[in-house]
Amino acid sequence: MTIIRQQDFIDSVADALQFISYYHPVDFIRALAKAYEIEQSPAAKDAMAQILANSRMCAMGHRPICQDTGIVVAFVKVGMRVRWDGDLDLVGMVNEGVRRAYLDPGNVLRASIVSDPAGERRNTRDNTPAVVHVELVKGDRVEVSIAAKGGGSENKAVMKMLNPGDDIVEWVLQSVEGMGAGWCPPGMLGIGIGGTAEKAVLLAKEALMQPMDMHELKARGPASRIEALRIELYDRINALGIGAQGLGGLTTVLDVKILDYPTHAASKPVAIIPNCAATRHVHFEMDGSGRAEFAPPVLSDYTDVHWQPAKDARRVNLDGITREQISDWQPGETILLSGKLLTGRDAAHKRIAEMLARGEKLPQGVDFKNRFIYYVGPVDPVGSEVVGPAGPTTATRMDKYTETMLGETGLIGMIGKAERGPKAIEVIRKHGAVYLIAVGGAAYLVSRAVRSAKVLAFADLGMEAIYEFEVEDMPVTVAVDSKGRSVHDIGPMEWKKRIAIIPVRANL
Repeated sequence: MTIIRQQDFIDSVADALQFISYYHPVDFIRALAKAYEIEQSPAAKDAMAQILANSRMCAMGHRPICQDTGIVVAFVKVGMRVRWDGDLDLVGMVNEGVRRAYLDPGNVLRASIVSDPAGERRNTRDNTPAVVHVELVKGDRVEVSIAAKGGGSENKAVMKMLNPGDDIVEWVLQSVEGMGAGWCPPGMLGIGIGGTAEKAVLLAKEALMQPMDMHELKARGPASRIEALRIELYDRINALGIGAQGLGGLTTVLDVKILDYPTHAASKPVAIIPNCAATRHVHFEMDGSGRAEFAPPVLSDYTDVHWQPAKDARRVNLDGITREQISDWQPGETILLSGKLLTGRDAAHKRIAEMLARGEKLPQGVDFKNRFIYYVGPVDPVGSEVVGPAGPTTATRMDKYTETMLGETGLIGMIGKAERGPKAIEVIRKHGAVYLIAVGGAAYLVSRAVRSAKVLAFADLGMEAIYEFEVEDMPVTVAVDSKGRSVHDIGPMEWKKRIAIIPVRANL
């Protein structure tokens, strides 16, 4: 019989979540470094350089890899010969660990969880509750696999009940193409096959907890049907040319993980859940001897990549910018922004649209005329920071507000991540505006460009309030130009053709 103290378990969960907020798994760092070395697309290589530099900065500064510090997901296997010393139930202990981790004053993590999801969507303020899966197993230990799953990648999860004769590979390829760049590639795909509908999804999520080993697998060759399927999917997904951040390139996935389970003879359930470039998970065991310990990566585990903007990057002053000045920006062009911009994402856009529909004026100080908006929900600052990690959120969620923002407020530019939908692109073209992207997974690096930050309106929305940022050389890429041309169409199309004629691809 093993006795696990409640406080040890709570402390272990809290420590684990702080640990993964600023330390990438070593296998991810190595896989991304290999992809970076062979990448031939300048735009994709620059994005990878930002992610690698950001990873190193976060490890050294103990600050979050991404501003979206995730929804906590825990798989807890409890040995049947374990006894608990405490008065909370298991889920309660996990939630207390989450609460302590996310409110840690030394490294405050962003609270992203909202209750009443179909109604008022009120932020719980401490990132609880977690999603906890508990399994009773043989033994006298507790095993925990815990992750902080970003919303952008989670939103791209797909599940389908295939017919027994349907081709899994073709469905996965079609699904990945449909995901776009909102999941912040390059990352990993978790795939669940079999069981029932909910079991397949659970398998896909659990698969994401496994270490990346695709290069080792390809070197030794597959030893099972599942391993052969992993290799085939890895090769064929990368041949799509989607690339880092959807800009086009050699590497879209760093690994594909698959778990399967017996299923009904009439069924073939399959689920896909992507993990973004802010991959965050860790495994620990408890044997009754105290709280878990976590060994940080050593500096030599990180590629010595120190991102610098391209020498030919266009420097732009946002203060006083006009539509005429943005009219010659080209898709894929690197821009360094300086000056003042406003922020706002889902909740702020909804409130703005409602105010305008009622004929009300926007809050005092909020003027979008000839200005840019950054889709971001930053982490709270600590110490001398003016703002915490402040990377972009997925822009497609703001598509339905684009006509209102461009047509009624005078806005001329937007900054986010991933592609825009066809209707939003047409609105951008109609109004002669532009859409820029910052690199998802480089939030700490991006935040270093922010020189000042203040809340202008909607303070009650927390991280979704409207801020005014003053930035200096904030790195962005032109994703949609004023003529409606999208780099997320042009880049992958070009690189899919190139990959087809590359005779040897070290990553495929």
